[in-house]
Amino acid sequence: MEKDYFEEEKYARAQKRVKDIKGFYWHLFWYLVVNIFITFGGTIRRMFFDGEIHFYPDFGIFSVWFFWGIGLVSHWIGVFGKNLVFSKNWEERKIKKYMDEDSLD
Repeated sequence: MEKDYFEEEKYARAQKRVKDIKGFYWHLFWYLVVNIFITFGGTIRRMFFDGEIHFYPDFGIFSVWFFWGIGLVSHWIGVFGKNLVFSKNWEERKIKKYMDEDSLD
């Protein structure tokens, strides 16, 4: 009975992890699609309506890439960076440390 509970819990965690990863990749996909569309649209607009192409970045276009990119990096850290600081190894060391401290008291 207990083994089934742990298997179900592991399955639920794995399912959530896959859902989180899938969500990140959709976020990345839309980031690229929308920003490429905005960049090409802005370039074409400047070419035909302004009559020239500027080789310096347009802040209106650059800011979307930049600020949405910050959000994308935050999403990446939330999905893939969970174990960068608090890894399983770190958890085991802390548990062992606190168990050792508790046994001394």
